[in-house]
Amino acid sequence: MILQLTPSTQNLVITWEKLPDDFVLPDEPVENIQQPFVAAALTDALGEASLITSEMLIASNFGLVAKVNQKTVVKAPDWLFVPKVFPVPQGTLRRSYTPILEGEPVAIVMAFLSETDTGEYSVRPTYPYGKLYFYEHILKVPVYGIFDPASSLLEVRRLEAGQYVLQQPNNEGQYSIPELNLSLGIWYGNRLGITTNWLRWWDQGGNLLLWSAEKAEQERQRAEQERQRAEIAEQELERLRRSNPS
Repeated sequence: MILQLTPSTQNLVITWEKLPDDFVLPDEPVENIQQPFVAAALTDALGEASLITSEMLIASNFGLVAKVNQKTVVKAPDWLFVPKVFPVPQGTLRRSYTPILEGEPVAIVMAFLSETDTGEYSVRPTYPYGKLYFYEHILKVPVYGIFDPASSLLEVRRLEAGQYVLQQPNNEGQYSIPELNLSLGIWYGNRLGITTNWLRWWDQGGNLLLWSAEKAEQERQRAEQERQRAEIAEQELERLRRSNPS
């Protein structure tokens, strides 16, 4: 499938083709040790809230593919969401994703900044193309988020009339993400022994989506409270028996 873009985007010819099996994907080291933890936390909360279905694609540091002017371009955002993808043959592992060919367009991509790289803002319009340019003009991803845990910076860009427009947060500092019917914001606290700024989801009622560990702790505390109530009730019953012997 080929899409001819307007002259404003350099007359790019985009071909949606599956990545060849022998294509060597970039194996770049993680630029910031927090990046995998931030990505995992986003997915964990969605899973705990039962918002992930088998037809979705949610991944981190995963290759998104497009062939532009006969050259294969692969970008691997720190976190991505595709509402519906076609299933792969049983026993086959998905090693990359080509929109349109393998399912719906990518709905959300997120980048987590490192101290040494600002490529997330690159609008380079020539091969291999800057990340922002690639998501805006080639993949046309509706939502592009950029997060820097160190400075508690969160920027959300939404595609409007073919261009990214920086969004404004609500009074709680959160950004509406209709693609998931949720809001996205920053939360400072501890996860897995790391105390820092985290990206968190909130539902439409303003309730924080809990991580699985938080939900487990919540259940543990509830069970402990029930145990204590049962123990107090048993003690009270025993006291009544002693004060009113038959």
